[in-house]
Order: sequence, then C-alpha cells, then structure tokens
Amino acid sequence: MSAPLDHATLASDRVIPARSEVLPHELPDVLEDFPQARVLSLDCFDTLIWRDTYRPIDVFEVLPGIAGSQRARAEEAARRAAHLMVRGEDVTIAEIYDKLMPGAAPEAREAAIRAELDAEATHCYAFTPTVELIRRARARGMQVVIVSDTYLSEEMLRELIARAGGEELSAMIDRVFVSSHWRLPKARGLYRHVLPELGVDAGAVLHIGDNLNADVRGVTPFGVQAVHLKQFHAEIERQLRLEACLDPLLSEGKGTLAAPQPHRAALAQWTPQLTDTAQHFGYAVLGPVFAGYDRWLDEQADALQNQRGGTVHRLFLMRDGHLPMQVHRERGGVHGHAVEISRFTATGAIFTNDAAIDAYVEDQLGTDPAVIARQLLAPPAEVKKLAAIPDKTKGTQALYALLDRREIRRFIHKAARRMADRIITHIRHAADPRPGDTLMLVDLGYNGSVQNRIDALLAEAMGVHVAGRYLLLREVEASGLDKAGYFDARHYDHDALNAMANNVAVFEQFCTNTAGSVIDYTERGAPIRRANDIKQAQSAIREAAQQGCLHFTRTQPAASQRASRDPAMEAEHWRRANAATLTRLMFLPMPYELGVFESFEHDVNLGTDETVALFHKGHAQKGLRQQGLFYLKGARRMFLPAELSEEGMATRLAYLATSRFGMMLNVSDFVAEGGFLVPTIYSNGQEVVETRFNALPTHNGYHSLCIPIGDCRFTAAIQFGALFDWVEIYSITALPQAEHLNNKHDTASREIAMSPLLEGIEARSGNLWQCTSPHGFALINPPPRRDDTPMMLLVVFRPVTWKEGVEA
Repeated sequence: MSAPLDHATLASDRVIPARSEVLPHELPDVLEDFPQARVLSLDCFDTLIWRDTYRPIDVFEVLPGIAGSQRARAEEAARRAAHLMVRGEDVTIAEIYDKLMPGAAPEAREAAIRAELDAEATHCYAFTPTVELIRRARARGMQVVIVSDTYLSEEMLRELIARAGGEELSAMIDRVFVSSHWRLPKARGLYRHVLPELGVDAGAVLHIGDNLNADVRGVTPFGVQAVHLKQFHAEIERQLRLEACLDPLLSEGKGTLAAPQPHRAALAQWTPQLTDTAQHFGYAVLGPVFAGYDRWLDEQADALQNQRGGTVHRLFLMRDGHLPMQVHRERGGVHGHAVEISRFTATGAIFTNDAAIDAYVEDQLGTDPAVIARQLLAPPAEVKKLAAIPDKTKGTQALYALLDRREIRRFIHKAARRMADRIITHIRHAADPRPGDTLMLVDLGYNGSVQNRIDALLAEAMGVHVAGRYLLLREVEASGLDKAGYFDARHYDHDALNAMANNVAVFEQFCTNTAGSVIDYTERGAPIRRANDIKQAQSAIREAAQQGCLHFTRTQPAASQRASRDPAMEAEHWRRANAATLTRLMFLPMPYELGVFESFEHDVNLGTDETVALFHKGHAQKGLRQQGLFYLKGARRMFLPAELSEEGMATRLAYLATSRFGMMLNVSDFVAEGGFLVPTIYSNGQEVVETRFNALPTHNGYHSLCIPIGDCRFTAAIQFGALFDWVEIYSITALPQAEHLNNKHDTASREIAMSPLLEGIEARSGNLWQCTSPHGFALINPPPRRDDTPMMLLVVFRPVTWKEGVEA
C-alpha cells in the first residue's frame, strides 16, 4: 500500500478549478456553475457573518474590563500552549479565557465569555448576497453547512448566526463544523473530518470562503470544489484599511468599537460593478458620508419637531446643498426645499445701518477694496472706479472716502433692505413657512456664515425659529445661535475639526449643481445667478459622482441583514466611519481619486468670477525641495494633500499629524540638525568678501541655500568644490527676498531661472555636477536690476559624495 499523500503537498500541487473566484455580487448565481453540487459548504466569518469593523479583533475593544490587546495576547498564548502540549492546532474560547483571566473564578470567566458572545452578536450581521445564495441552495434541495475556523463551539456559533442574522437564517443551516472541536483548522485538514460527517462524495460539495489559503488551498486536496470569495478589490480594501487607521486619530474610542465600518457590505457588493471611476468614487466615498448625514438630519428634524412643534422645513442651501437634498429625496424625505442664499446675498442684507457697514469693513481690511465695495452693494459705478486703482493702499483710502459720503451710505442701506426683502420673498416661495415653524438650514458648513447673517432677519420677518444643521461645524466665534454639526465640538476637538475642514473644497465640488452662484433676486424672489465658468468636463464628472452617491443611498440598506438594531449605537458608528472617510480623502487620497478630480477648479463664490485650482501635482516637488513641508502654508490651492500623494507616506503622515493635532512646529524644528555652511565669495564688482551661508535641509536630502544679492548688484561664487566631489543641483533662481521669506512662491511672478558659470566643476548627466577641483565654484551673476526690491539667490541642491576629510 502506498503512503498517504502529504496534505501540504496536495494543497500546493493541486490545480484549482477554472471557477476559482467569486465576487460578492455574484454569490447568488454561483450555483449555476456547479450543477453537480449537492452540499453548499460556507465559511462563516467574512463570508456569511460579517463584522462592523475592519479587523475581527476590533470588536474586543468593547469587552467590559478587558483591553483588546489583552484579549489578543491571551489567544496567542493559548495557541502556543496548545502547540507545545500537542493538543492540536486550534483552541477553544475557554482555553483563551483561562490565559486571559488565570486568577478568576470559573463563573467569572464564563460571564466574560458570554460578554464576548454578546459583543459579537451586537456587532455582526449577515451578508445579504450570501443569505440569498443559501436560499437558492435550499430551493434546489441542497444541504447547507458552515465550516469555520473559530475558537467558538458549534452551539456558540449557531447562536451567533441566529442573533446576528436571524432565526430564519439559522434554520436554513443543516450542520455547523468548527475547528475548535476538531482541533484542526481548514488549512491543516479540517475537511478530513467534515467529509465523513457529511456522508457524500467530495465532488458533490461546493465550499466558498474568503480566505484563499484556508478555504481553497486547504479544501481542494480532498476533492471538494472550492471557490474563493474576493471580498474587496484592492483599492477598496486599501480605502477601508486607511479609514480604520484614521479613526483612532480622530476619536478616543476607549471602551467603544474600534474603527466601525457599517458601509463595508455595500462597498463589497457594488463597487466591483461600477466601471466609471467617478461613479465609483461617488459610491465608495460620497455615498456613505451623505447617507449618514441625512439619517442624522432626520434625527435632528424629529428633535426640533418634538421640542418646538410646528413644521420643520429643511432648507437646503444651494449650491453646496444640492447633493444633500438629492440624497434626502432619494431616501423619501419630505419638507425639503432648495433655497439659494449665498454668502454674498446673505451678507448684503445686513447693511441696513452704519454700524454693520463699519464692522464689515474693519473685518475685511486687507481685502481688495473693490470686492469690499461690491459686497456692500455700493453703486456699480463706484465699484468700477475702485477696481481701476492698482495700488491697494490707495484703493482702501478711496473706499473710506467713498463711505464718508452720506448719500453712499443711504444707497447701501436701501440696497440692503431690498436684498433682505427679496430673500424673504424667495424663502416664502420655496417653503411657505407659518409662524411657529422651524427653518432648518442644511449646508456643508463650516462656520454657518449664512445663518450668522440672516438668522435674526428670518426670525423677525417670518416668526419662525432658525436652526442650522451642518455636515461639519467649527465656528470661528461662539455665535450663540441654534447650530449643530454632524461632526462638531460635541464629538471632536477643535484641531480635529479644523483638519477636516481645511481641505474640504474637494468635497464641496461634488455637492454643487451646474447653476451659478446667486448674486441677487427679482422682486418676486427668483434667483439671479452669476454665470458658471466651471468647465463642462468638470460638471460631467461631478454628476457621475453624484449618481454614484445616490446609488449607494438606494442600495446600502439591502446589503446586510441584522436580527436587531440599536439605532443610537448605529448612528454613532456611521458618524465615526463617515469622519474617517472624510479625513482619509482629505489627507490620504488614492491615485484613482486624484484622477477623478485632478482638473477641477474651485469657485470662490464671493460675488466674483475667481476660481482656484484644487491642486497641482508638479508644485509639490518644487515646494518641498525649496522650503520643505512649510511650502504648503503659502499655497493658495484648495486641496494641498493631493500634491503630496507621490511623496511617500512619511511626508503625508507628517502633514496629517501636524494638521490634526495643531502641532506648534516651525522651520527651526526641521532644520535644527542637518544644516551646514557653504563657503561663498561675494562681490559687487569693487570689493570681494569671503563668507559662508547656511544650507538648510528641506526634503529628501535636498538643501536650500539663500544668498542675499541686494538690488541685483552682487555676484556670488558658491564653492561647492570645497565640500563635495559630486553634487546634484535641482534649481538656481533669483527672486525677491520677501516672496521667499513670507512664503509667497505661489503668487510669485519674479522668480528667474539662473545659469551659472562653472569653474573647476563639470556638469555631467542631468543635474549632476562633478567637482574636479577643491577650489571649484559656480559663479552666479545677478539678474538685470528692475527696481530697489531686495533680491536673493535660492540654490536648491543635494550632496551626493562629500570630499574626503570634510565632515558631512
């Protein structure tokens, strides 16, 4: 008789059948490919029963009196002990708790085990496509069994299935096999014991599970047909993993579920079916956030209704309120109305007295005087005159002179009263509120500026209560108004809220519609809009993403099946998951996402035609090498983390950490070590001075050398040969000192590329220089003098090899 085949050899040598993988949405139809199957064998966790978390151990964080890390270590210890004592290759939950609570009484350990089962039942659910597969198998007369690698007993696992997915689901399962009973996981031969118990030929069994090693390689050696369930595509798996990493950075999470992810099932089922990247983004990112936000709005509307009576009218503030309103309607919402009240029109309505005018001008000092006058609703001819004054100081003086004229103030007062009347008319046409009703202003946030301007106006004119309910609220000052945010100070500290809001322009771009921003109204309250200059291609991408978001709203509830729900706990899980999704997009966008919105521009929306690019990929390399991470402080673009996407995780996490925790770091903290002096010869054509300038480290080994050249009268000879054998030059430019010292590279128009003369230095391939002489230098003559502006040379370079004997 020949020796039995080694199981490991079988697992590695056997050819996996052609139908070796199934995507989540394909599960209900998989039986069509296996007509000979008489038994459906399913893995349990992450195949039939899923958790609300990224990792199974995240559930341990809610165990009473036990830290998740303690529970994980106890399981490791129990497995080591089982291996050493040759008890088998798997353990029971009782053995785990023996290690976790060695000094506890048996009844205390039993209570702790029961608490863990309760936690699992609370945070688990059945995956709908798998449930449908089971129904179809039963309709065919197939036997349905669960084969699971778990420390739970068969009775415990069946109880968990019933509590998580329902008694009906449990009743459709004929047998349950667990590795803890047989002391052997699937990857090491559990099916050796399962097949005799089933009493059927191995070829009649179809097994499906999410673990390729256990559920395919561990099962096919026994002749069983096995299919791997691929839960997530790589990009969704990475998205969920990064979101799980960010949750503890935002929330303390002590004693609560770690990194809740209630959107996992829907993303698994639908994202493989979406081929358009914009729709995919809308489904996977926008969908979860806005579905969670709208559920919270329902809760807030109910609370306001119970507290104040009357009707609660949801006024979705266009343009950013467009997508929230679409989600609300998709979910069957009522009392939702689109209103167009921009910061420009709301602010214009407040200037009915001189105090409001003076306070606004004082607050806006430093802004373009013509923009201030336009917002004040000053006569257009006067605004045009201010716009024609090129000097901002003189323009500000002209603005004050204009406001000293009594007839101009009267004109502004009248214009403001008319604007206020037209806003009231506009709202009446949209919602027709009655005295005692509540107007719930719905917007993305983030300060509630529109509400600040018109709250008192609406309350007095219409006899209503005004409540602002925002996606994210972090007020600049304590307004004292009725405001709340889905994410606000009740949940997160101010630094966390600032981090979420700082780069949120990219989120705004996907919430708007194609209409321009409102700048006025007709006497009947119809909006008068500024032309929308946003590119048609941008609008098409945005609409595709919005369709993806609405598709999530429609399909998400059906992706999972729960036996029971705790609405308050579920709402909290959605809020935390949504915060992690938003923050992940803000700081760690993925390549496909950048491809969706890389050409987007942001509409500033202040009654002007100004747009600002969301980001420029190429600017990161230049900015980092010239100034390090602090180049971001001077950039005007709206989505700066996107520029860091190709710079590696260390740089991206550094920016995330400093933003999230409001770290008081400055340039000196980054250059305290690593700088060195570079000998330089200075000359104005008459005198020659030898000196040294400090080369400061910036990024990835590069250094910046700043050499003042006055009003373009000084020549600098940089003696690289004294320090290096080889050096890489990134750039040599001349620019005004103030532009560099004040971090104004983003708006600089006077940065001039310089071409040095080399002596004792040979330029090799690319930007690589070989210093052939210890006296080698790069001579940089100043650019042509334009005026008295102090200029400087900015030399960015990276040492390659230092001269022997020179200390690096």
